[in-house]
Amino acid sequence: MWKIVVTTFAAVFLAEFGDKTQIAILSLTDRFNAPIAVLIGAGSALLLSTALAVGAGWFLLRTVPESGFKIVHYVAGALFIGIGIWTIVRA
Repeated sequence: MWKIVVTTFAAVFLAEFGDKTQIAILSLTDRFNAPIAVLIGAGSALLLSTALAVGAGWFLLRTVPESGFKIVHYVAGALFIGIGIWTIVRA
């Protein structure tokens, strides 16, 4: 279990480190000068979004046959690439 916890922590930490969410949190902390309130709000948002992702993954695990996981991975990858392209085009 600890291996899964550490792996998940590392993946999320590295994925989130230095992204636009951190810049937004930095900006909000500066704007409101209320670091505890921003920490609670940002932490709650991350917790909720993570819970939704875990719930969706658990639902897919229970409903999608094992042979369909390859398709789910391709769709998720395509969405990730598509959002990246959309972000670049809008910049």
